[in-house]
Amino acid sequence: MRCADEAHLVGPPQAAKSYLDVERILAAAKSAGADAVHPGYGFLSENAAFAQACLDAGLAFIGPGPATIRDMGDKVVARRTMQAAGVPIVPGTTAALSNDEAVAAARELGFPIMVKAAAGGGGRGLRLVQREEELAQALVRARSEAKSGFGDDAIYVEKLVSQPRHVEVQVLADRHGRTVHLFERECSIQRRHQKLVEEAPANQMTPKLREDMGQCAIAAAKAVGYEGAGTLEFLVDGDGRFYFLEMNTRVQVEHAVTELVTGIDIVKTGIRIAAGEPLGFEQADVGLHGWALECRIYAEDPDKNFLPSPGKLTEFRLPEGPGVRNDAGVAAGSEVTVFYDPLLAKLCCWGRDRREALARMRRALAEYVVTGVKTSLPFHKRVLENAAFQAGRYDTGFIANELR
Repeated sequence: MRCADEAHLVGPPQAAKSYLDVERILAAAKSAGADAVHPGYGFLSENAAFAQACLDAGLAFIGPGPATIRDMGDKVVARRTMQAAGVPIVPGTTAALSNDEAVAAARELGFPIMVKAAAGGGGRGLRLVQREEELAQALVRARSEAKSGFGDDAIYVEKLVSQPRHVEVQVLADRHGRTVHLFERECSIQRRHQKLVEEAPANQMTPKLREDMGQCAIAAAKAVGYEGAGTLEFLVDGDGRFYFLEMNTRVQVEHAVTELVTGIDIVKTGIRIAAGEPLGFEQADVGLHGWALECRIYAEDPDKNFLPSPGKLTEFRLPEGPGVRNDAGVAAGSEVTVFYDPLLAKLCCWGRDRREALARMRRALAEYVVTGVKTSLPFHKRVLENAAFQAGRYDTGFIANELR
């Protein structure tokens, strides 16, 4: 807010009465004389009703159309759409299931399986089921989380992909028929299915795998008439097979690492697309340059299962130097409340290769100073000192297997 030309109050701290209140957001946009709304990467960013409300109010919505958001937000519909487009999906169901249907599907797939909410994301409404006797309780919990988090208790079932890597592909699409990908990101280091460390490009990528995933991402975006910046998320197994996981119809938190290795400003390009401008470049114009890493700095205690740590930031000093980028939303004196996600900042480091990027990140983490709350900084330091991480050979089980 300190860097903005204007600031408009949208309501009290509770998100339901402010950043999730469509009428308050639209009123703020009208008060500011805005002609467009950028939804960011939280709150209403993937809300089809909000996108439609913006259009109805005469505001450009900087992102895809409401129908695309709605279809890709329903993971069952998304799976069917991707399957029809020739994009490989994880073996499982392509329809919302009753409990009896879920049991039958799980038996046919064979355990272990995943029970997943058809709506939403962020790891909510998601349950790993190792044995059939665990399924009934998993269904109850998944439906309850999905209902409270997304207002929809629909679930489906997927076969568990063993020791997967989480690799995603950034896409940009204009309204003139041009769609490109900006290569891939590695997002396998996660807690509670939420990302903590990302890097671009991904590890263990062959030229063929990179080409195949990029082309599938473009095919997926075209299949839903995508417009703007979006991301196709995939699981990659130990044999190099990849499967569609979901599509994020927004700018992602980790977009910065892609910007660092491609030189393309994703947010700026998304705004230009929403204004009706063409991309202005072809796939052949997009290149990979160097390596970038991102550490998400959270107000959480990693020694207590990443328990949130609200409080006042008494000191907040960011590292600087060659190849270092800081995207921070707080400063010394800021209050970390229980009302919002505890993400404080994103620390990104670029290098000519992965080795240099890692060295710069280790230095930057050592220089980072935050007092007043617990943070994830000690966790990030442990990650970068881990031999498996340094070798680039890790999967989504990294925290459980390497940092116990």
